[in-house]
Amino acid sequence: MASGKMKKVWQLFLTFLKIGAFTFGGGYAMIPLIQKEIVEKRKWISDADILEIVAIAESTPGPIAINAATFVGFRICGFWGALFATLGVVFPSFFIILVVSFVLKEFQSIQAVRYAFHGIRAGVLALILKALWSMYRQCPKNTTAYIIMASAFVLTAFLNVDVLIVIIGCAVFGLISSAVISRRERQ
Repeated sequence: MASGKMKKVWQLFLTFLKIGAFTFGGGYAMIPLIQKEIVEKRKWISDADILEIVAIAESTPGPIAINAATFVGFRICGFWGALFATLGVVFPSFFIILVVSFVLKEFQSIQAVRYAFHGIRAGVLALILKALWSMYRQCPKNTTAYIIMASAFVLTAFLNVDVLIVIIGCAVFGLISSAVISRRERQ
């Protein structure tokens, strides 16, 4: 591997290590930090690429943070980028869970620890809302998009329809509506 590519692979590892270490709440909470680090700070990919990567990471099996790291790493440096970005985002969680599992029993009854976790949950909710707002700003704003968003929300939040079925349905609906629109434009 060329030294320039190795340097970028190392940067990917360190960037995703930082993202994994300083983001609590899972993949959705990581999206704003991934966007800031990868798009704004390093300029490796565009905002549109992030939206595409999040959509793909969301629709493939596995945790969104790992999928997003893998896709970003692959987009930037191929196989080695995918491998090291994935290792970078996973390592902090693995280490923290390992440490916490040993000490949690000792501290779970302490009221201050419970309050700290309540605060962390509130912060995570804010990060998820920021990711939602960022994704909303980048999505198309038309009747079809609003119908897809509202339908997906109702199906998953209130009717407990499996997320995979909803994602496939949204993709099919998007393909059909795009075909209808392009057919109208040709006429």
